[in-house]
Amino acid sequence: MDRKLLHTTRMPIRWSDMDAMGHVNNTVFFRYMEQARVEWLSQTGFTVKARSEGPVVVNASCTFIRQLQFPGEVEVRTYVGQPGRSSFETIYEICRTDEPDVLVAEGAAKVVWVDFGLGKSTPLPEDLRQLLRSQIT
Repeated sequence: MDRKLLHTTRMPIRWSDMDAMGHVNNTVFFRYMEQARVEWLSQTGFTVKARSEGPVVVNASCTFIRQLQFPGEVEVRTYVGQPGRSSFETIYEICRTDEPDVLVAEGAAKVVWVDFGLGKSTPLPEDLRQLLRSQIT
């Protein structure tokens, strides 16, 4: 898949991110990806806030490659796939900042633009579609 790095963010690994097994719980990886997605959307001007329409994640996945443990910091790299009529795919790479070339997880989330009043998908705003297309290699 052709993709271009859109956004990079860093987050601390918090003590509370770990579970009884002594590693970062699998659910926390989805929070890392969510934070990166929200930051990227906000940076583009499409803030995630209540209004008549907006982005909704309809599918999310994560492949866990290595364990993460406290203390440390993660870097989440965000990429985007080709936009569809009402949706686009976001792709993530997660690594520790002290080992930037070692991937600890890969993830994805399909984002659908939704008309909240109608409760169904609606075409992506044209300016968002153009932004997404311009960010694909």
